[in-house]
Amino acid sequence: MQSPWVQRTLAIIYPPRCLGCGGLVENTMGLCGDCWRDTSFIAGLTCGKCGTPLPGESDTGETCDDCLRISRPWGAGRSVFQYRGTGRKLVLALKHGDQHDIVGPAAIWMARAARELMENDTLIIPVPLHPWRLLKRRYNQSGLLANALAKRTGHQFCGDALMRVRHTESLDGKNRDARFATLTNAITANPKRAAMIEGRNILIVDDVMTSGATLAAATEACFTAKAAEVRVVALARVGKDT
Repeated sequence: MQSPWVQRTLAIIYPPRCLGCGGLVENTMGLCGDCWRDTSFIAGLTCGKCGTPLPGESDTGETCDDCLRISRPWGAGRSVFQYRGTGRKLVLALKHGDQHDIVGPAAIWMARAARELMENDTLIIPVPLHPWRLLKRRYNQSGLLANALAKRTGHQFCGDALMRVRHTESLDGKNRDARFATLTNAITANPKRAAMIEGRNILIVDDVMTSGATLAAATEACFTAKAAEVRVVALARVGKDT
C-alpha cells in the first residue's frame, strides 16, 4: 500500500481526471459534475429482470415490456446506467479504448446495483469472449468488471467458467431475433469448471445488455452445468430511445 506522502506526491504529478471527459476532479474514482449529470444512472422503480428504469412507483416487483415479451432464463437482473450520454462513452472507452481505470468505479456502482442479487455462496463469472476475439482485444472487459466486483464484494470469481465455443459475428446492428439466433449454442460451461457451477448461485456480469441474447445463452449454459440459480448484472442497459 502506498504511503500518504507517495499518494500526495502522485496526485501533484498526476492530478486525478474525470473518467468521462478527462477534466480535473477531486479524486481518481470520479466524474466531473457535467459528466455525472450526463450519466443516466438507474434508480427508483426498475424492471426486476433487466434493471431498465420504469415510470411510476410500486411496492411489488415489476417487469418491463421487453421482459414480458421475451422469456428470460435468469431469475433477476440489474443494470447500473442507461447506454447513452457519458454512460455510453464509458462503456466504449473500456471496451475499445483500453481505459481500464473505469473498472474500479464501475465495480462500486455494480456492487450497489446488484447487492440484492448476491448471497453468501454466489459465484461471480463474466460473459466469455471467443478466443479469437480475446486475442484481438487482449482482454475481456466483462472479465475485468466481474473480477473487480468479486473483490469489492468478497465473493468468489471464476474468469473461465464459461466458454465461447463458436465464433460469432458482431451483434452490432442486428435486431432481437437475429441476436438470439446468432448466440444459439455459442456458449457452454467450461468442463474444467463445471464442478464450481453445480449447485451454486451464479451472478453473470456483462458490460452491456441490449436484447439479452448473450446473457440468455450464458444463463442456459450455467443451468446445463446444474447451477442452482442464475442472476445477471450489466454495467449499461440499452433502452428503446438509444
